[in-house]
Amino acid sequence: MKKLLFFFILIHGFCFSQDLEESIYVAAETFMANPNESSLQTLTQQELEFKTQVKTKDEQLALVFLQSHKGYYLDTYSRLKEAIATYEDAVKRFNDNDLSKLSDFDIIESCMIPLGNLYTKTGDFTNALNTINQYVFLAEQHKNFQHQISGAINLSKLYYTIGEHDLVIIIVDKALKIPNISNPEREQLLYIKNNSLIKSNELASFEEEVNALDTEQTYKLHLTTGNYEKALTEFQEYKKKIFTNKELSRRQIAQVYIEEAQVYFVNNNSVKAKELLQLALRTLLPDFKLNRLPDKALLYEENKFIDIFDLYAEIETNPEEILKSYDLSFYVSDLLKSNWTTQKTKTLNESNNRIRSEKCIDLLFNMFQKTKDATLLVKAFEYSENTKVFTLKETFQMKQRLEKHPTDSLLILEYQLIKKQERITSKLVIEELENNRASEINRLSKQLSDISLKLKSLKPPILKKYGELESFISITDLQKKLHEDNAVLVEYFYGKNMIYQFIISSSTIELNEVAETKNAKTPILEFIHLFDDAAVINNDISSYTSKAHQLYKLLKLDAVSKWKNVIIVPDSFLNFIPFETLLSEETKTSSFSKMPFVVKSQNIVYNSSACFYTTEITPKSNANLLGVFPVFENTNRALTFSLNEAAVIQDETTSDVLFNENATKLNFLKKAPNYGLLHLSTHASSGTSRKPANIEFYDNTLYVDELYGLDLNPNLVVLSACETGIGKLYKAEGAMSISRGFQYSGAKNLLFSLWQINDLSTSQIMQSFYKNFGDTQSAFLANQNSKLEYLQNESISNSKKSPYYWGAFVYYGDLSYPDSRPYLWYVIIFGLVFFIIVFLRSKFK
Repeated sequence: MKKLLFFFILIHGFCFSQDLEESIYVAAETFMANPNESSLQTLTQQELEFKTQVKTKDEQLALVFLQSHKGYYLDTYSRLKEAIATYEDAVKRFNDNDLSKLSDFDIIESCMIPLGNLYTKTGDFTNALNTINQYVFLAEQHKNFQHQISGAINLSKLYYTIGEHDLVIIIVDKALKIPNISNPEREQLLYIKNNSLIKSNELASFEEEVNALDTEQTYKLHLTTGNYEKALTEFQEYKKKIFTNKELSRRQIAQVYIEEAQVYFVNNNSVKAKELLQLALRTLLPDFKLNRLPDKALLYEENKFIDIFDLYAEIETNPEEILKSYDLSFYVSDLLKSNWTTQKTKTLNESNNRIRSEKCIDLLFNMFQKTKDATLLVKAFEYSENTKVFTLKETFQMKQRLEKHPTDSLLILEYQLIKKQERITSKLVIEELENNRASEINRLSKQLSDISLKLKSLKPPILKKYGELESFISITDLQKKLHEDNAVLVEYFYGKNMIYQFIISSSTIELNEVAETKNAKTPILEFIHLFDDAAVINNDISSYTSKAHQLYKLLKLDAVSKWKNVIIVPDSFLNFIPFETLLSEETKTSSFSKMPFVVKSQNIVYNSSACFYTTEITPKSNANLLGVFPVFENTNRALTFSLNEAAVIQDETTSDVLFNENATKLNFLKKAPNYGLLHLSTHASSGTSRKPANIEFYDNTLYVDELYGLDLNPNLVVLSACETGIGKLYKAEGAMSISRGFQYSGAKNLLFSLWQINDLSTSQIMQSFYKNFGDTQSAFLANQNSKLEYLQNESISNSKKSPYYWGAFVYYGDLSYPDSRPYLWYVIIFGLVFFIIVFLRSKFK
């Protein structure tokens, strides 16, 4: 009887499994036969039920098949976020259940290629790259030339989108050598290459490519060269050609209208351009019929909306309508941003917000000139702040939120995943630099894709529980802190066309135009390059004094000359200027100690954003210092004088100092999280266009990406090494430097260098810094005093008092004054003792 029952259960389970598998395929095929919104709703409901029932690999594969067709439909009808989520689930299901050996279902063609393309369309560049890397690896493993070519096409599209046109050309030229490439594929690759050549103004060097241009590329070439009438003529031919395709998606049709509007706009036909933008809007929003801008509630994650609103703002003449249009662009950008999970993607996308912010600030400045309405300046300041170091601020805000809710499992997991993501990313960067093994790159890319999915799944419950992270800064809180610190804040916005300066005190806010960027860039860069070598300044001191005072005036620092404490938020190339070395007055002297350097009259403290100045992060409770001194004895890179730094540090602090072979990368990574102060005296580099900024240990190199994965929280980090504040410059995000890496890992207060510094003078500055720090426990006062003492030191020759030797170190952080509370307690205790003695004497007389 038991055997019979077991046989019945086995047969019943087998039949049920077959029935479920068949039901999934039937549901998918029914939808494919009549794809519309009604059948999509039915399919979605069926999909939810199937997900709770599938168990066998055959059932899982059937569900992947269903999801691939659902994703295709959603993509076709511009529901990109839903399409991405569907394809992501299908790919994960396929990989988790190891379905590749089950059948000849083409997961690459059906899911991975469209998913990579969707990531690129929505600006999620790192996930796009990880996905393309994965299917190209599979294609190479199986010698599938078709998929290799698809990977090359989509990879070149990705790099074209982010402006890496040199990489586009390399990828295309390599792909053209893949066996069995068809003529349409060859034409598509050359098309992408031509677009990159047009963008980079290098097309003239490629005669064959010029002769192969189609109508679209011809019109784009005319736009680039300013021949707008011919561009319009060519565009009309291109439009006729593209509209012969009756299978264009709404998104593709909207793109044509947007491009046509751009051509009409440059031909001074704003009326026609607006009509076309309305057509584009109604294409993306079929139910929207009004001839105006839509409400935010109607919009969704689609970057074509951003193109529409940005161009609408360019055409519009009413200032309020212009601001409204740009704000809609920012809104859609934020919608897209909510789906991004990596620092790199967010950084690459911020440049467009940056351009938009400049136009808003320019508009508000002109409006203020007419109205004198100070609220316009506050609004302008918010635009400036919103495009400063976004990813750094987001990380700090996440850390703050976790500090407020330290037991929340959702927040703990989110933070752990972000740090794990950064650690794997750093491994991927190192792998690509050092070994470039395809199998390892594929493995790391898969891990990053998995982490991205987990982070996305955490966002809805965290958002529901805590809401969005705050993206604005409170002027009230800022001015309150400035009042407490008796300080003024000077924030620069380095735009494409204009450099602006905000001056905020405890009671006022000002906005000044510094200069047109094209006129200011040369004196700024010339001043920066004065510090390329010690001889540059010493060989022509009068040139230095002239340029140092001219730049002081250009940057309008005289407007805050009465303030002792000045917080400076630099921007772009201004990040590389040591403001303390500017001269507040003209001078004819050649004696450096007598020059009116800003450091003599003002305490300069820097911050990456005004937000950091007001942000409270709970630092380590201990004041113990970890020192790292590789020294590199008996090499041409020896840092002999760093031993003098170490001696002073050991005298002035409670410290654990790692010398020579103990100053390894692994020792630092193990010990660093346990210390309140970190001091690294070593070699460092700002990196190259391909190689990230890095810092040297006795045995190994640590790249900036590795710092992103650390969870540090020190009171202060001192980087006594060359170029620790220099790195590849990104709009809105600043320099990708070693110092930024420490900021990202949790350090709020840092002292670091802006150029290749002299070993001896660095040692002298650092010794003075730590003696002052030991007395005051104030990093910003110790930084200023160390420079003043260096200038006043009579044993140092005039040539060595050049700002090249003492000006490299800049302090980013808060204004911490010496703690006077112990002295207050001494006074109170002494007073109590005195009172008791007097009381007892009077009682026993």
